[in-house]
Amino acid sequence: MAIERRSRLLDSVRRAIRTDPDKVALTEAYTVVNETTVVKILDLALRIGESMFAVGASAHDVTFSIIRVARVYGLIGVHVDVTFSAISVSYHRGEDDWPTTMIRVVRAASPDHAKLQRLQALMVDISEGLGLDEARLAFRVIRRTPFLYQPIVVIFARALLAVGVAILYGASPIIILLSFLAALGAAFAQAGLARLQVPLFFSQIAGGFVITGVTTAVSALGAIGVAPFMDVQPSIIVASGIVLMLSGLTVVGAAQDAIDGFALTAGGRILDLTMQTLGVVLGILIGLEFSRLVGVTIPLPTDAIPFGSLAAQIAGAIIIAVAVALFNGAGLRIILVSAVLSTVAIVAYSATMLLGVQAGAASAVGALLASFIGILTARGVHVPSVAVTTAAIVPLVPGTAVFRGLLGIVDSDGTAQGMLDGIGPLVLAASIGVGLAAGASLGLYLGTPLRATLASVSKSRARRR
Repeated sequence: MAIERRSRLLDSVRRAIRTDPDKVALTEAYTVVNETTVVKILDLALRIGESMFAVGASAHDVTFSIIRVARVYGLIGVHVDVTFSAISVSYHRGEDDWPTTMIRVVRAASPDHAKLQRLQALMVDISEGLGLDEARLAFRVIRRTPFLYQPIVVIFARALLAVGVAILYGASPIIILLSFLAALGAAFAQAGLARLQVPLFFSQIAGGFVITGVTTAVSALGAIGVAPFMDVQPSIIVASGIVLMLSGLTVVGAAQDAIDGFALTAGGRILDLTMQTLGVVLGILIGLEFSRLVGVTIPLPTDAIPFGSLAAQIAGAIIIAVAVALFNGAGLRIILVSAVLSTVAIVAYSATMLLGVQAGAASAVGALLASFIGILTARGVHVPSVAVTTAAIVPLVPGTAVFRGLLGIVDSDGTAQGMLDGIGPLVLAASIGVGLAAGASLGLYLGTPLRATLASVSKSRARRR
């Protein structure tokens, strides 16, 4: 008897430590689905994934959505491969059948958060039992839905973002007006180049040049004694334009793809992000060199321009978030949530800065808190978390640091000390950018399991009722 007990005890310990290969199933049961139905299911899943990826979803969300749609309609074991410019899916019914493989090329991504919201709602309907034919019809309707706003609304929304940045820094009314006009000129220039199908890299150069050109004109008028322009801070005008042209970059998406293990997609997005940022840098450098050639000097600020009062920060952050949501095609619900989260982000950033924390770390804290709250509330109010998070962290984009660094490099005349004075603010800007990406991504990952837990608790309560 004692020997049998010891034997059972040893078996229990062995099972706790090792896996018994004899008790692991070596085969997997597949649902029998005919070839025509397989093609319809894969086509629907692939098109939904492609549409989500094109309007701003991460590679992980796209992969999960494709697998989820396929599983709902009976396809288990679908393989998905997402790269920066293409998505492929493959399903193998058995060893005696040919695999069914599809691929779709993803065109240049253009954020459309209202469409992303409708696609996520379609995913919920599919999970709740929507038929395959009905789902295909509903997707066709969503795919053909035009962008929510007219182009002129998008242009003025982009200019409104510059107003928010100027208010964020506590600027005077004349600077706010000049920032709006400079951003409006850059937005019109970029919209015209987009209609001519000019690559975005050159469009960014044009936008940066227009912003710097307006700043040069303002500095020249101030230098000759024109009253309204004598005490104007040109750095705020350029900083507003920089935030405007960097607001559409998928910093959070690139960081999330890299963390999720989608190295190729993350690499493509980071390269695209880098080229667009270089376009802005080149446009500003060309504008600064032009101002030097015509004999106009833009004063170099010795210190970083601080934010205004807390009320100005909150007002500016809300205006920026609303503007970003508008030109990303968001509906009213996303706009309201983005405004609330931008307030959370800027208040958390300011509170952290008061503790003496470095700007990059403070930006990470603000982005972390905004994205964490955003992913928890996104499900309840039925909005995409990436949409509200993106709009919430744009007020923290380091526009003035980028301009101070570029202006310092131009004024350095090639001296080592001058170059170091210019590189310092650029390093600060890079640290803030990394902090925003890391904080936003970490908030999404911390909030995802908690949101799933809350959702399961609410479902269990509903069943009990």
